[in-house]
Amino acid sequence: MASPAADDYLKTVYAHTEWQDAPITPSVLAAKLGIAPSSVTEMVKKLAKSGLVSHVPYGAVRLTPEGENRALSMVRRHRLIETWLVQEFGYAWHEVHDEAEVLEHTISDRLLQGIDARLGSPRFDPHGDAIPDADGNVDREPFVLLAEARSWHSGRVLRVSDRDPELLRALEARGLAVGSEVRVTDGGFELDGTAVDFPDGAADVVWVST
Repeated sequence: MASPAADDYLKTVYAHTEWQDAPITPSVLAAKLGIAPSSVTEMVKKLAKSGLVSHVPYGAVRLTPEGENRALSMVRRHRLIETWLVQEFGYAWHEVHDEAEVLEHTISDRLLQGIDARLGSPRFDPHGDAIPDADGNVDREPFVLLAEARSWHSGRVLRVSDRDPELLRALEARGLAVGSEVRVTDGGFELDGTAVDFPDGAADVVWVST
């Protein structure tokens, strides 16, 4: 089953479980994709029939090995394009997600290879998400969600979710970037050694090293 819609489903299932252990259900998938639950249910059935996901009624949706390979291919496309837009065209990190969503389905494999070579085969995209290599291998170090880090924990910012462009913009305005040092204090947070007032929800979209 080859279609942009199917690839988006597989990519979303992969991305949901990439930074957390919680499985994804059809209702969560519907919310993430902005699609009616009934439509998601039908697509999940088609993906399962094609051997790309496993699913039992009212249960989690999980990628099969074939589905994971397809998802990794699309994730690689998406994240390489995001990196390309930032490095070559000067896009800000909050501007690239929607552009990449369109381009990932249209560029050729040859152009993607050229982008990868041009960028020097980057390991991470602008948000800190790992870019799978051509064989589907992913490089990632141990992490903890900032909201779950203990008091006085210090860590480098490894990843910032790109789902909320406005929150990304607010974090950038405060100087936070992948590689920044964040420390959890009793009263809040420090960013690169200075107390910072993060916007609401920030600790739920930032992952740091353990």
